[in-house]
Amino acid sequence: MTSAPSQLRRLMVAFAALIATVCIPAQAEKPMAEFTAENTAAMNKMMAGMAIKSSNDVDRDFASMMIPHHQGAIDMAEAELRHGHNEQLRRIAQEIIVDQQQEIAAMRLALGDALPPSIAAPTRPVAVAPATSQQPTPRSAEYLP
Repeated sequence: MTSAPSQLRRLMVAFAALIATVCIPAQAEKPMAEFTAENTAAMNKMMAGMAIKSSNDVDRDFASMMIPHHQGAIDMAEAELRHGHNEQLRRIAQEIIVDQQQEIAAMRLALGDALPPSIAAPTRPVAVAPATSQQPTPRSAEYLP
């Protein structure tokens, strides 16, 4: 027969395992759901942006499709920075943001288009002020780097 302290210790370990099994997945679901929602929105925005009407200019059409494609990569990389934990993947996400922004700028310059103002890439959203007339986007002032 085992002693009372030994039984109590086993009971506490079993209880801790039960709590970990129930609570940890529930806590992990919210960030995963947010990450999935952000990536789905980025993919939908990218696909819509790539569905262009031909201008009969191969170069302009190429850039018009590639710019939203690159922006989609930026949006997905920003989601990784907000929700990811793997430092190697977070570093890759940072590199994707910089590289894709540079390629978007190069395509716009090649076409003679104006460049948008430069802003820092956000890593997490900031609380948004009460209702405004504009929707906040990852590129708006409501987000901080």
